[in-house]
Amino acid sequence: MVRPASPAPSGRPRAVAVVGAGMVGLSTAWFLQERGVDVTVYDRDAVAAGSSWGNAGWLTPGLATPLPEPAVLTYGVRAVLSPSSPVYVPPSADPRLLRFLAGFARNSTAKRWLRAMRALVPLNSLSLAGFDLLTGGGVEARTLEAKSFLAAYRTAGERRVLLEELQQISAAGQNMEFDVLDGDEAREVEPSLSDGIGAAIRLHGQRYIDPGHFVHALGDAVRARGGEIRERTEVTDVRDAATGVTVLTGDGGDRRFDAVVLATGAWLGRHARTFGVRSLVQAGRGYSFSVPVEHMPSGPVYFPGQRVACTPLGDRLRVAGMMEFRKPEAPLDARRINAIAEAARPLLRGADLDARKDEWVGSRPCTTDGLPLIGATRSPRVHVAGGHGMWGITLGPATGLLLAEAMVTGERPAQLAPFDPLR
Repeated sequence: MVRPASPAPSGRPRAVAVVGAGMVGLSTAWFLQERGVDVTVYDRDAVAAGSSWGNAGWLTPGLATPLPEPAVLTYGVRAVLSPSSPVYVPPSADPRLLRFLAGFARNSTAKRWLRAMRALVPLNSLSLAGFDLLTGGGVEARTLEAKSFLAAYRTAGERRVLLEELQQISAAGQNMEFDVLDGDEAREVEPSLSDGIGAAIRLHGQRYIDPGHFVHALGDAVRARGGEIRERTEVTDVRDAATGVTVLTGDGGDRRFDAVVLATGAWLGRHARTFGVRSLVQAGRGYSFSVPVEHMPSGPVYFPGQRVACTPLGDRLRVAGMMEFRKPEAPLDARRINAIAEAARPLLRGADLDARKDEWVGSRPCTTDGLPLIGATRSPRVHVAGGHGMWGITLGPATGLLLAEAMVTGERPAQLAPFDPLR
């Protein structure tokens, strides 16, 4: 079943502007090109300069779950105010952030989580196929099979949380194959785990990428097909009229298009509010760095209790974590980097966590209900694609595939119904 997406009066768009050169924006541009649309991509900085670069790079549809969850409410006020907490809120939170957190808390119930999870399942099911379409269509990058993907814990008691979540994911209609391991079995799979690990879950069917490399390759593919990518070009305004959409830029290079896609991540609300999008999009900042390790894992390693994600990239291990609710332009806070390193130290064997490089912070775009915003706004010529939280890399190609279909055909795919930007 599809709902009319109210195409522009001129019908099928011939020229579309995409604002944002991350995974979501560039995937949308690529799939629009697949349907014969001319694209121009704008970015205030550069390709992959935002949250697409330094994240963990997991392609894990099995774990792409709504961020608001009952466990969040167990942290308590004292925990989230601690700079070393996996979820951090600054004491000087502004009124807008407080409104977001109130909405986030309202959605952190078992009932709402399950409803949101069911909405994500159809999108998750397309995620790996979306990557295969990109790599099969000329994007010169690879997705890597996770020969092992371990979620590791100190105790079997701690592991119960994820086991229960996996049951809930299955109840929502998304299957996940996994093995339950003790500590010794986990170390046989991954010798990089320390003796402090007493229990684990091995997930099957997942993949990962070097996200910076992949998004740059995607940008190269968009250019090779005739698309224009205008880096370091600030879009100052988007003006809609019956004859098209005008994109105004800080350098004075204003241009008119048949339609525009706003894929600006944590800055999504800046222009989208003008077109009726009232959902708050808050930066949930994540941190990462890379370290040398004696034994490189054969796939990602996750420490759920500490919210620390490790990914083998080249000859170094990327270590990522933290959910810091602050303004997206705030500078990197070294205390968060140190907190991640100290959380991982007793759990990894042979990792030199003091030889850190590539220290990074990026702003994930989070919504109060944990669901992205994908589709047409109040204007049939202005579309948004964002608010994926931690899963913009995993779900970016599927988002671009479905949004391009909606824009070109004028019919909204059923998978996008729960993500209406005007909800």
